[in-house]
Amino acid sequence: MAITAAAESPGDDVRRPELSRRQINVIYGTVALGLLLAAMDQTVVATALPTIVGELGGADHLSWVVTAYLLTQTVAAALAGKFGDQFGRKRIFQVSALVFILGSLLCGAAQSLIWLVTSRAVQGIGAGGLLVTATALIGDVIPLRDRGRYQGGLGAVFGLATVVGPLIGGLFTDSGLGWRWVFYINVPLAVLVILVAARTIPAITSNRRPIIDYAGIVLIGTGAAGLTLATSWGGTEYPWNSPVIIGLFAVSVVLLVAFGFNERRAQEPVLPIRLFQSRVFVVSSALSFVVGFTLIGALTFLPTYLQWVQGVSATVSGVRTLPLVIGLLVTAVLAGTTVSRTGRYKAFPIAGGLVMALGLFLLSRAGTGTSVLLTSVYMFVFGVGIGLSMQILIIIVQNTVAYRDLGVATSGVTFLRTLGSSFGAAVFGTIFANQLNHHLTDALRQTGVIPPNVLGVPSAVHNLPPNQSGPIIEAYAQSVHSLFLYAVPVPLIAFALAWFLKEVPLRDMARKAAPDLGEGFGMPDAQSSDGELERAISRVFRSEGPTAAPAVLAASGTGLGAADAWCLAQIHLRTRYAGPIDLDGIGRAYRLPGPVLRPAFAQAAFRGLVAIDDNECLSLTGRGEEYYGRLAEAWKAWLLTKLPERDGQRPTRADLDAALSRIATRLVDTESNQPPEAVAVGPPPR
Repeated sequence: MAITAAAESPGDDVRRPELSRRQINVIYGTVALGLLLAAMDQTVVATALPTIVGELGGADHLSWVVTAYLLTQTVAAALAGKFGDQFGRKRIFQVSALVFILGSLLCGAAQSLIWLVTSRAVQGIGAGGLLVTATALIGDVIPLRDRGRYQGGLGAVFGLATVVGPLIGGLFTDSGLGWRWVFYINVPLAVLVILVAARTIPAITSNRRPIIDYAGIVLIGTGAAGLTLATSWGGTEYPWNSPVIIGLFAVSVVLLVAFGFNERRAQEPVLPIRLFQSRVFVVSSALSFVVGFTLIGALTFLPTYLQWVQGVSATVSGVRTLPLVIGLLVTAVLAGTTVSRTGRYKAFPIAGGLVMALGLFLLSRAGTGTSVLLTSVYMFVFGVGIGLSMQILIIIVQNTVAYRDLGVATSGVTFLRTLGSSFGAAVFGTIFANQLNHHLTDALRQTGVIPPNVLGVPSAVHNLPPNQSGPIIEAYAQSVHSLFLYAVPVPLIAFALAWFLKEVPLRDMARKAAPDLGEGFGMPDAQSSDGELERAISRVFRSEGPTAAPAVLAASGTGLGAADAWCLAQIHLRTRYAGPIDLDGIGRAYRLPGPVLRPAFAQAAFRGLVAIDDNECLSLTGRGEEYYGRLAEAWKAWLLTKLPERDGQRPTRADLDAALSRIATRLVDTESNQPPEAVAVGPPPR
């Protein structure tokens, strides 16, 4: 199933396919299975590691079994989105699954720890591609009205995989199959993913010839690898203040800064700088980092509390964390569905930050005497907070960037969440280790000498006499208490950041609301008062707007000519309602080469109103924003004098602002879904 279509929006080269409900459900099941495999293998080896080391040896390189996977997964996550935009997400999804199969086979066949570490690195490359393209494919094939609950379901799959990974690893390791089947089980499932994807997922391809940003790939790959190594080694292999860790952080920062400079000049950048012109993308990315930091950090140590303090087995501890997954699933689906229906999203990450903080505070109150029910409630509350925050960020970003940037924007948010997870695991691990060392030293003064083979096994400690087990269990309880309590400020940072999240109309919300487009404005079918006001605005503009334009321009006090005013309106409206825009994108809207329009924008730039970067991306300067604001105020003042009264009253300024916002959203969005000659935002300058 292949699709190559005309532009969907300025700067886009593809159109989302129309699929039946059955096709969507099959594709979703395939994507969810791919995501499950990739996410679960982050943690599945945790319970199998002691057995693996016992058979393969090399205990001094034990941490690399986890670090190698996380390292290559982080790098692949940073690159997979751009590759999906260029070569097609279906192709990258299938290649990622194939690489994941190869890595799994090599892991299962490992005859030494070095072999296993190398194979885990291969497996991580496939996993990073699966994580990003699975999420981006949802934006490809599922309309906004359904995307919320589907993305919410993927969030629950991710949370479930993280929780049950150690459980699955323990079950295989303890069974007659052995630890190698922790990896071999991936093979038939990933083969199924490839086969079903080949038959069901549409191959959406671009008309443009792919251009690879090799320098960008090297810079972000090595920079991300350095940060991952620093957070993985810090506090474990090396002290945080050691030259190795400090050097890794310093070199990584230099590489990422160089990456930023490179992206400004690259013809097809891995992570386009234009995305950072969108406050929605910037804030969503920062929130994704904080959510990843909090989620993985907390999930890593919940089993520690359940096994050491409450005395349950590794298998039962996995089951006991299901309330967290349920809370995540329910709220992620509800939040996503609500956003899909209303277009309102800002409240969810704000509430999510507060609820996450509350959940961590409640978990910090859990001790040796806390009941199973109360612990489950605490985990459920924390899961609710994660569900309100995690996948909603993907929905926001996918529906506020241009379609051509869907993959790379998804990749950016996922990359930062993965990086946040690395930092969270490292920082929380250091806090826990320091607290445990302090409390356990005090406990051992009370218990006397306890054999190390007993002290390192939760079930063995719980089998000791109460006068010996009690202080040790209390040491773990106090350490987990401190960990969760110190973690409370982290989601509060997310709460503060969420207030800076700009709420703009979602691209697909406008499409749902615009069944047709009139001559210049999208007119609604409903006979509501809002619809009547929008039609009245359209009529006034059509009948009197051209004649009134010179007087309105003069009344604005800006001294702008018609061409400058047109340029300012093009940039402001498109950037606000469709995301960052470049000169070629506006040209395609009028079936004109970008250079034909360049003189008009260059003249506006000469006057200090417009900025044009090296990639021909357009933005308004401070002066341009000021002049556009004055011009918009002049048009609104004129409109308020021309609009007819209804029930003896003229429309209020608030009514006018809301109506103009709806019209502009539909106008830009409909332009992105019709042939370019069908509609454009105003005539080009003559």
